[in-house]
Amino acid sequence: MRLSTKGRYAVTAMLDLALHGGDRPVTLADISDTQGISLSYLEQLFAGLRNKKLVRGVRGPGGGYYLGRPADEITIADIICAVDEWVEFTRCSGGKDCQEGKTCLTHDLWEDLSRDIYNFLKDISLADLIHRGGYEVGGCRKDENSKCAKAREKHRAA
Repeated sequence: MRLSTKGRYAVTAMLDLALHGGDRPVTLADISDTQGISLSYLEQLFAGLRNKKLVRGVRGPGGGYYLGRPADEITIADIICAVDEWVEFTRCSGGKDCQEGKTCLTHDLWEDLSRDIYNFLKDISLADLIHRGGYEVGGCRKDENSKCAKAREKHRAA
């Protein structure tokens, strides 16, 4: 089983917000443009993220979104769970009734795998992803070319 686009896009959008947010809110239109995710899909995802207080919105001109708490306090598991998405490897969704109301032979194996994946993702924060990727404010990798450096300067001037 694979993580669907819902979870992937939510993580991508939150990482974009972490990279480009800070002193001013980021619009969903900006995230849509930079990440190639449809605006209507982002609106659906951000409803779940807002409900779990992972983001906070600002209305009106100049409005958009900020992270709901610091990037080092938001885990990938938080994000995926907020959009009602989870990678569950058991056929019964943990109900232990996989095979005609009984637990199948491999239930414990798939349940352990699901738990291990959750534990892995709860130990990775947005800040960890930023650090791992070598990113800095503006979404550029620290080692990128001058085009990215110009984009960084434009972001700082805004």
